[in-house]
Amino acid sequence: MPSPTTISVDKLSRLYGTPACPRLVDVRTDEDFAANPRLLPGSVRRSHALVSDWSEAFDAPSAIVICQKGKKLSEGVAAWLRHRGVAAESLEGGFEAWLAASLPTVPDARIPARDIQGRSVWVTRARPKIDRIACPWLIRRFVDPGAVFLFVAPQEVEAVADRFGATPFDVENVFWSHRGELCTFDVMVEEFGLTTEPLLRLTRIVRAADTARLDLEPEAAGLLAMSLGLSRMFSDDLAQLDAGMAVYDSFYRWARDATGEAHNWPSAKAGSSP
Repeated sequence: MPSPTTISVDKLSRLYGTPACPRLVDVRTDEDFAANPRLLPGSVRRSHALVSDWSEAFDAPSAIVICQKGKKLSEGVAAWLRHRGVAAESLEGGFEAWLAASLPTVPDARIPARDIQGRSVWVTRARPKIDRIACPWLIRRFVDPGAVFLFVAPQEVEAVADRFGATPFDVENVFWSHRGELCTFDVMVEEFGLTTEPLLRLTRIVRAADTARLDLEPEAAGLLAMSLGLSRMFSDDLAQLDAGMAVYDSFYRWARDATGEAHNWPSAKAGSSP
C-alpha cells in the first residue's frame, strides 16, 4: 500500500508542466547529483541539511521532494515542510524511479546562473508576440518556476544582459535564439531535453506561427491570432505574459491529452436516424 506521504512517478508525470504541479524540490546529495547533474523538469535543488533554515521562507502551498531513491532524505525534508504548513510529499523511488520511467530531465548545465534569490533572469525585446511568450512559458513550467523576465528596448537587450546578469533570448547572435528554420522555442525544447511528444507537437505549432509558415500545422493560425490579439489587449508586457501563460497551458494540455478529440454541434441524439 502506498504511503500517504508519497506520490507515485505516474501521478507526478501527469502534474509536471501544468499550473497544478506542486513545487518540486531536489534534495539529492552533492555526490548523487554530481553523478547525474540533471533535474526533474521545474525542480530546484535545496540542501536537506539546511531544511530547517530555508523552509521558513518556502513560498509555495505544496511541494514534492525528490532524493535519489525516495527514502530518508525526501521523507525527512517533506516532514519538515509539513511542519512549516506546506502540503508536502516525497516521490516514490526518487530520481532513480523517474529515470527508470524514461521521463525527461533537464541538464543543470543549461540552466543560467541564478540570482541571490535563486531565480534565473532572462531578458528579451519588448512587445512580445509568439516566441517571447512561448519561451517564458516553457521556462516557468519546465525549468525554473521563479524565473524573472525583463522586456526592454531591442537595442538594449545585450547591454541589459551584461549589466544585470540576465540571459538574453530571441535576439540575434546569442545562444538562445533562432537557428536556421528553427525558432527559439525549438531550441529551448531541444537544449533543455524536453523532447516529449506533446512538447514537440507544440513546438511545431509555435514555429509555424512564429515564422509565418502556417501551412506546417493547422493550429498555427489560431495561435497566431490569439498572440496578436493579446499584444493589442495589453500595453504592459508582463501582464501580457501572465495572460499568455494560460494560452500555452491550454495548448499544451490539448497536445498532451486531447488531439484525438473532435467537437461538433449539434451533436447526434441517441436513437436518431443518421
